[in-house]
Amino acid sequence: MVPDGEPKYIPNIGIIPNDWNVFLASKVCTKITDGTHDKPKTVNFGVPYITAIHIKDGRIDFNNCQYVSKEDHEIIYRRCNPEKGDLLVVNIGAGVAECGFVDTDIEFSMKNVALLKPNRSILDDTFLLHQYLFRKDKIAHITKVGGAQPFLSLRELGKLIIIVPPLPEQKKIARILSTWDKAIETVEKLIENSKAQKKALMQQLLTGKRRLPGFDEEWKTIRLDDVLDGKKRKGKIVPTNDEKRGVAYIGSTSFNGDFGIYTDSSDAVICSPKDILVLWDGENAGKATTGLSGAVSSTVVRCRIDESKANSRFITYNLLKDNYKVRAIREGSGIPHMPGDFEHWYHINLPPLKEQQEIAAILTSADKEIETLQQKLDYLKQEKKSLMQQILTGKRRVIIN
Repeated sequence: MVPDGEPKYIPNIGIIPNDWNVFLASKVCTKITDGTHDKPKTVNFGVPYITAIHIKDGRIDFNNCQYVSKEDHEIIYRRCNPEKGDLLVVNIGAGVAECGFVDTDIEFSMKNVALLKPNRSILDDTFLLHQYLFRKDKIAHITKVGGAQPFLSLRELGKLIIIVPPLPEQKKIARILSTWDKAIETVEKLIENSKAQKKALMQQLLTGKRRLPGFDEEWKTIRLDDVLDGKKRKGKIVPTNDEKRGVAYIGSTSFNGDFGIYTDSSDAVICSPKDILVLWDGENAGKATTGLSGAVSSTVVRCRIDESKANSRFITYNLLKDNYKVRAIREGSGIPHMPGDFEHWYHINLPPLKEQQEIAAILTSADKEIETLQQKLDYLKQEKKSLMQQILTGKRRVIIN
């Protein structure tokens, strides 16, 4: 049943149901502390030891953690004893305000991470996690600067406002949101598996270790400039706008799907979907893509492929596979950039054109599958966010049997 009663207004919070309460975190947690501030000596085998880099989006990554001796762990654990159901919060450094939920009974140590131990007689631990995730971005705004890096003090953590519905309602809300989390986690694993399968396919198909049925001709080793239709061309700095006048102005962020800048300049260097684009300057210099159309920026080089000799997608997939090699030859002590003779240096094992096209089609299909899963994941996350906005504020009440 849903309790009756007029909603009430709480300063700095807004309107909440009449039977909900508001407390400072210090009043509903039995302990708020943090791990060691010193760096203990790590060992090959011992007790798991985590830092801020292992905490994100409500999860703790023990797969890549380090280890400390049992003796050092016992010293750290006396001060800070994370247990199953506790909430961990990064309270110093670039990841400040990120959180992780302890879902293991295994003891571990931690550094530069705070611990909130909820009083489970009035505050459900999973409800606290979801409420914190819902307000994480706002919490990040109260960070202070400690030295040269962001800092969230234990005092500030203790002053966090916690909305506390009746315990049965907390548990119901937590169960509902945890169900969404499981659905999100399932899709994330599917994406991870699909990416791993695509990577394996690239290693097999792009090297000739696995041949497609009906193809047995010998592959040839060529240079990139052997299959270019003319010379590579670098983009230009031209007048731009954000009003979608003209064509997309393709820079480094466009490689991740951001097309917020446009140009209608007649001086722009235009690319077509069959062109290969290579980031030439900057942190991600050497990254390649294809399938885009618009005007290339001054940090991007357009490579136009002679389609009678090679398939642009096949070449792009090779560049992606060899990205670690490509990045290794970048030049520049400040801002890295690609060497001027890159197209002469880069070699590719090239099968007959028909085989290139079929290999590219298989890998493109794998990309589309990943893209479809990513869209599903984005949808689930957005739906969960909308639901949190409703049930964590009391705008929508859950029914308690």
